[in-house]
Amino acid sequence: MLHKIKPSLVSRRVDVMVVGAGGTGSHVLTGLVDLHLSMLALGHPGGLNVVCYDDDLVSEANIGRQKFAPSDVGLPKAVVLINRINMTFGLNWKAEVKRIEEKTHISTMDIVIGCVDNRAARLEIVKRCRGSYYLDFGNQRDNGQVVLGQIPYEAKDRSEDRLPHAGELFPDIINPELEGEDDTPSCSLAEALEKQSLFINKSVADYGLNILSTLFRFGEIGFHGGFINLKTGRTSPLTVDPEVWKRFGYKVRKARVTRKK
Repeated sequence: MLHKIKPSLVSRRVDVMVVGAGGTGSHVLTGLVDLHLSMLALGHPGGLNVVCYDDDLVSEANIGRQKFAPSDVGLPKAVVLINRINMTFGLNWKAEVKRIEEKTHISTMDIVIGCVDNRAARLEIVKRCRGSYYLDFGNQRDNGQVVLGQIPYEAKDRSEDRLPHAGELFPDIINPELEGEDDTPSCSLAEALEKQSLFINKSVADYGLNILSTLFRFGEIGFHGGFINLKTGRTSPLTVDPEVWKRFGYKVRKARVTRKK
């Protein structure tokens, strides 16, 4: 099967929200610039308009694994990255130094990109998005997954032509009760590398951005996610296929066929 892009996204500017500007988010933001420029070069009428939400500050442990320099330490992550992008490429993207909250206008976004490491934030996105594409990134030490889905207007919508989102395929990742207790920040790059492989964040970021790039360039995709394992060197796509989704416990509802008498 192939998933076709929403027609409105090829006729106007596309509003994108990135939630999280850390390990994965910093790579995603810089990659979105490349996607924006390529879209314009290929004739898209408006490219991307991006806003980034993150309430964290750059620490010394971030240098070397995230897209920050020593001179950025102590500054807000979202502001550092967005300002750098705007000054370099003449854009007007926005930075919000805060977490998404009840008043955040998530529902007005065309694409929401989740680069978060906790279940509560994912649940907040899923609860308040309606009709948006939702690109979710997740990773552990050496492996990660990417899922591009669509948040339905109606919670019961499981039509065959809608991409299930990460929370539907992996319900555990939006269950705050399963949150781990070890969320202590690393004090150095060496300590951070004990928790995560150096290139796992960039690998999942590139994989997910390639899905978006393919969708905008060709208007359709045959896979909407994937699983990456840097330790084994294996990569497996998540294909657009109800039979594949069924293996994760997600079942589509077939459209009823009305027979003529």
